Amino acid sequence: MTTIELKSNFHKLIDNIKNDNVLSKFYDILSRVKDSNEGMLWDRLRPDDQEELLLIEKESHHQDNLKSHSEMIKKHKKWL
Repeated sequence: MTTIELKSNFHKLIDNIKNDNVLSKFYDILSRVKDSNEGMLWDRLRPDDQEELLLIEKESHHQDNLKSHSEMIKKHKKWL
């Protein structure tokens, strides 16, 4: 979908919302997203924390590091 199509569909969606509460929440969310800078959190991390997160992400793709949902349920049952 092109930017023009997205904007057009977005306007149509907003025009069809009749609930003021929903519109207000929608507006708040969009305002916050618009004002936030992409990558802002990443840039606030120390270089060693960034490296650790990149390593964690890489390791998460190895099958040996994965646990099944049922294993995790059993392991953490007392907190669920």
